[in-house]
Amino acid sequence: MSDKTTIIAVSGKGGVGKTSLSAAFVRLLTEEKPDAKILAIDADPAIGLSTALGVEVTQTLDDIRKSIVTSVEDGRPKEAIEMLSEARFRIIDSLIEEKAFSFLAIGRPEGAGCYCKVNAYLKEVISLLAGDFDYVVIDGEAGIEQINRRVMEKVTHLILVTDPSRKGTQVAETIKRVADEMVMYEKCGVIINRVGDPDVLPYVHVEGVPLLAAIPDDKAHAGNDIRGLSVFELPGDAPVMQGARQALEKLEIL
Repeated sequence: MSDKTTIIAVSGKGGVGKTSLSAAFVRLLTEEKPDAKILAIDADPAIGLSTALGVEVTQTLDDIRKSIVTSVEDGRPKEAIEMLSEARFRIIDSLIEEKAFSFLAIGRPEGAGCYCKVNAYLKEVISLLAGDFDYVVIDGEAGIEQINRRVMEKVTHLILVTDPSRKGTQVAETIKRVADEMVMYEKCGVIINRVGDPDVLPYVHVEGVPLLAAIPDDKAHAGNDIRGLSVFELPGDAPVMQGARQALEKLEIL
């Protein structure tokens, strides 16, 4: 294991292709760094990263959290304390071990019965667990607050994903502002995805964030997505794979 874990958080507006790019990053890392320990974290409640990576999820971190919270609410504090002390082992048990990477699903956002101490402890366990890996890729929901609150407050690389719409770039700019206050990161960049007309690119930018890649519309990948095929079934020269590679190279990860 390397002295320092590279933690890549992928964020942006819903529906811009964050999950496909997160999966592409995982695939590239497994291919280019075959001896590295790689962890994929699905922090999006939709758990789309599992499909994109061809992984079947049986337990999420939220399932563990809910069982602890239920014990507290049912007046069984001793049992809850025991479950909390076992949480690290339960999280390790919930890791899905694929041939070239490990996978952890966070699950649904906190709802009723949210206990800050439980959530803070589980976040601490994830951070400790991440230290056992060389590379961690986090597919986040639309916004960075949730990564900070539920997964970890420090990442090394923040990758913002947008489409060419003004709404997409506005959301990316908002995430960047929030991240500057809430999340410690070392490098940040933006990927413009689903570019139908390259002539619009000069007008698409996220204030103060360097461009990592512009990826054209890819109907073949969209078809794969609809059929539920994994990123490992895409050709290596697919636009999403080429764009993901370009981004990781610009960030000096590859």
